[in-house]
Amino acid sequence: MATMQDPAAGSQASLPELTLRGVIIGGLITLIFTAANVYLGLKVGLTFATSIPAAVISMAVLRRFAGHNIKENNIVQTIASAAGTLSAIIFVLPGLVMVGYWQGFGFFATAGVCMIGGVLGVMYSIPLRRALVTGSNLPYPEGVAAAEVLRVGDGNGDGASHGENAKGLRVIVVGGLISAAMALLSSMKAAAAEVFTYFKLGAGATTLGASLSTALIGVGHLVGLQVGIAMLVGVVISYFILLPIRTAGDVGPAAALADVVDATFANDIRFIGVGTMAIAAMWTLIKIAGPITVGIRQSLASSRTRKSGGTVDVTERDIPFPYVATTIVVLMVPIALLLWDFVQGTDIHDHMLVLITVSVLFTLLVGLIIASVCGYMAGLIGASNSPISSIGVIAVLTASLVIATVTRGTSAEPLSLVAYTLFTAAIVFGIATISNDNLQDLKTGQLVGATPWKQQVALIIGVVFGSLVIPPVLQLMLTGFGFQGMEGVGEDALAAPQAALMSSVASGIFENSLNWSLIFTGMGIGAVLIIVDECLKKFTANSSLSPLAAGMGMYLPVALTVVIPLGAILGTFYNKWAARQSRPKFAKRMGTLLATGLIVGESLFGVVNAAIIAASGGNSPLEVFSGGTFATVFGIVLFIAALSFIYRWTARKVHAPKQTENPGQAGADKR
Repeated sequence: MATMQDPAAGSQASLPELTLRGVIIGGLITLIFTAANVYLGLKVGLTFATSIPAAVISMAVLRRFAGHNIKENNIVQTIASAAGTLSAIIFVLPGLVMVGYWQGFGFFATAGVCMIGGVLGVMYSIPLRRALVTGSNLPYPEGVAAAEVLRVGDGNGDGASHGENAKGLRVIVVGGLISAAMALLSSMKAAAAEVFTYFKLGAGATTLGASLSTALIGVGHLVGLQVGIAMLVGVVISYFILLPIRTAGDVGPAAALADVVDATFANDIRFIGVGTMAIAAMWTLIKIAGPITVGIRQSLASSRTRKSGGTVDVTERDIPFPYVATTIVVLMVPIALLLWDFVQGTDIHDHMLVLITVSVLFTLLVGLIIASVCGYMAGLIGASNSPISSIGVIAVLTASLVIATVTRGTSAEPLSLVAYTLFTAAIVFGIATISNDNLQDLKTGQLVGATPWKQQVALIIGVVFGSLVIPPVLQLMLTGFGFQGMEGVGEDALAAPQAALMSSVASGIFENSLNWSLIFTGMGIGAVLIIVDECLKKFTANSSLSPLAAGMGMYLPVALTVVIPLGAILGTFYNKWAARQSRPKFAKRMGTLLATGLIVGESLFGVVNAAIIAASGGNSPLEVFSGGTFATVFGIVLFIAALSFIYRWTARKVHAPKQTENPGQAGADKR
């Protein structure tokens, strides 16, 4: 049945989206962001989310062209975001070099893994859009923030929206400048980037700390109080219960306290956190299985309606599900060819048929599970803060168990099986990274009225761009620096910490040295959290305790998991204040834009800083101070002062005279 559209919606629907200039701009941004993310991820184990910086740059560039619009801006940020996120594949692939199986990153094998995994991530996220974006109340902090950036940069609104956007843009700019300045001072070591302390607790020891990151405050503001509280529960479990127990009897002199605690967290607590997240992820999948099924049915119904000549709103037009399903099945063929090329001529060549069959089925089935869980995590706390490496560990762990089972009793060398497992897991990890980010982009698209299928095509384009850039950059990093643990590398060797962790997990399975009790302990904790969450939902009105968010709190470093809840608390107080104002919706939106600015500033500085570090050959020339006690005190004072100032300044903007708005707007807001 045809649907009626109002004129405004019709004119909005006719705006150009997937344009040639948008694709070119998105591709150029991709080159920069992907290279920066690959380097930063290999050096310190961190990558930055590219959606919001891409939205800002797109807005700035496209404003110079006639006929630009918010939907075209959205396509640019979507392309750049997909490619920048795909660079997280470096959390797995370098492991093949670190274990001595690969001597370099062959272009076709590396690009093939990235491209196939990334496109599968796009395909798997299409039916998830209806289940996790339009059909859920997940906060999607970065998706919301990117949409706000695009909105305030849109010059096609009426007088009222221009007036609000002008104020909103000032809030984003001021918040961004403060956030970038804080990040700059931290990089210079004039102000501490985080504060932490180690102390004895009972018979053991633990640590507490906080990142002085205003961007994390912004993320917390957007995700809300319930997610923040769940993460704090994870902090209590890991740092006040598990760490003191696991370090009991090992605590020596104060000087060695930090080493004991850090080693215990890395070798024990994180694996317990992986177990918790694994069981929470499975429970999450069970809970969202119904909405996913409904989403697939709706997608099929939408395809039938369009095929029969009916009208479907542009905001509900996905790539038709039959095309999605066909693409997923067809992509199993190049996966099989990649795996065949990987094993031919090796000592596991005789097991080729069974290994390839198992890997293809593993990718096909586990890919959907991982895409669903990663999309849900991104909805909870954002793509840049999602513990995507934990999903990589789960993928490596599961793949290792499956491959070890089907090759038991054979003469296959453990090294070959470890390498084959990492290669298989890399494809699945590509699915994870893209689905983790794509639903954020689709949330942005929903908020700005984008056409989903055009955005999904843009996501595929972004994956292709990123896949072509990653292999030469990886090879350049290997040639120029090498990776820690390899023979003959120098002091500047890149740590690639996640790749080292996943290699050790796979080796532990095939060498029977993995401590399974840690995983099982985490799964038991996860089961208890699930029961608590279900009881809260049943016996209270609006309370819940997300097991997955609590698992993140257990797995992530305490510096992150303390500050996000702090931002959630600040955001809650601000929103309560906004609800009491004469224009509550506008006041609340200004708070959202403030949080957006805090994320934008630090994200953009992250891009610049990564480029500076890469250009200087591995050391940051910005480190001109020595840090120390003064930097710590200065950082704390500055952090508190900056947050106090920006929240108060934003509140004053809410009450500022509406100079550029329509006279009737105030009455409209009150209605």
